[in-house]
Amino acid sequence: MASAPRTIDIAAFIDGNRLRPFNYKLIILSWFMTVFDGFDMQMISFTAPYMREELGLDKYQLGNVFSVALIGAMLGGFALSYLGDRIGRRRVIVWSAVAFGILTAATALARSYEALLVLRFLDGFAIGGMLPLAWALNIEYVPAKMRASVVTVIMLGYSLGAAIAAPITVWLAPVHGWEGVFVFGGVGTLICAFALWLWLPESVRFLASKQREPETIAKILNKVDPSLGASPQDRFTLGDEKPDQGNFTLGKLFEGNLKWLTPLLWIAYIGSSLATYFKASWSPIIYEELQFSRETAAWVSSLSGLLGAGFGLLLMRFTDRYGPFAVAVYPAIGFPILAYIGLVPMSPEAFLILSIISTSFVGGAHFGMHSIAGIFYGSAIRANGAGWATSVAKIGAIIGPVLGAVVLSSGMPIVRSFAILAICPAVMTLCIIGIGLITGRRSKQAAAPRAVAAE
Repeated sequence: MASAPRTIDIAAFIDGNRLRPFNYKLIILSWFMTVFDGFDMQMISFTAPYMREELGLDKYQLGNVFSVALIGAMLGGFALSYLGDRIGRRRVIVWSAVAFGILTAATALARSYEALLVLRFLDGFAIGGMLPLAWALNIEYVPAKMRASVVTVIMLGYSLGAAIAAPITVWLAPVHGWEGVFVFGGVGTLICAFALWLWLPESVRFLASKQREPETIAKILNKVDPSLGASPQDRFTLGDEKPDQGNFTLGKLFEGNLKWLTPLLWIAYIGSSLATYFKASWSPIIYEELQFSRETAAWVSSLSGLLGAGFGLLLMRFTDRYGPFAVAVYPAIGFPILAYIGLVPMSPEAFLILSIISTSFVGGAHFGMHSIAGIFYGSAIRANGAGWATSVAKIGAIIGPVLGAVVLSSGMPIVRSFAILAICPAVMTLCIIGIGLITGRRSKQAAAPRAVAAE
């Protein structure tokens, strides 16, 4: 005899569960995708010296090649996040990955500055929505107390991809040219896209918020916990959110306390991205201009990326426990070190050590921004909340490479760029503290009705 239909609170079910094999498979899939995302965004920096020599590009043209992919990513983030909240996370992620892989490999065919601009723009557009959608999807399958940690683990894939860009370029480019590096990235991405098509699930929180596909919800929930025994006849709800009130509008990102949280998040993210992408795009060339070898420049840049990932990993549990205040620690440490490097003469050895330390803190802070970008928004608008945050942040990512071109071409001592960058973590620190104060007050307000109800 069939059991009577039940009401299943998906939010309570997920929040009361531990991480299961289902979650680990989802995290691993997302992690591998971000590896090639990071590889694609960073390899342009390490292939740039080869491309500059072969295609005759000047520094301003290289700056535009760096930035145009970020412009594409910004626009793609807006468009693909909107689709993710309309038609679902899974389909958008899979098709974006396919396009991303094809366009990365196709970049190897570029034989002019103009062709590079077009292909990098389209490649960036395809990439733009994948990360925030991957965050949203994973956030919606883990307890609230583990969300920042899971996003951080996923973003470690991005850092690994960025870190291996240098040694893979050093390995492939001398033999197969810069083109071989892009083919490697494109083929790897397409393999990951096939795995996503086979195994990536849709978000049950998303489906429940839209009141869609009860059969799919039941099937996925039973994969998460086979003992649940959910059926399509059950009623699926989200006890921690209001029902979805129709299609997304930008105003939903500014309702209630979000009217303060969203702008502060955006400003902090812009500053973080500016510093991160300036470093990512120009570090190899800056170190070469300062008379370090090309190999040293590549390995130092990779080391700072790996240390930044390590700092991000260290940060994640503190973020889950103490909230945004934990994220403010790294930029608060990083900005005085950057200012010191840019203003005080020092030996080459001291410069290398302090530049690695400071940029590692900047990288760790960027991980912190990723980990909190989507946690303030409900399931119905989470993809848009994270997508708009990461897309607006691309303003800083676009300015970073262009600023580097201006500094390197201005005649200003190159080390002064570190003092200019110090402004970014200083602004981040102030904004994140503001976010922490607001979320702390919101938590107390949310707890008050529960306390009254308990009485």
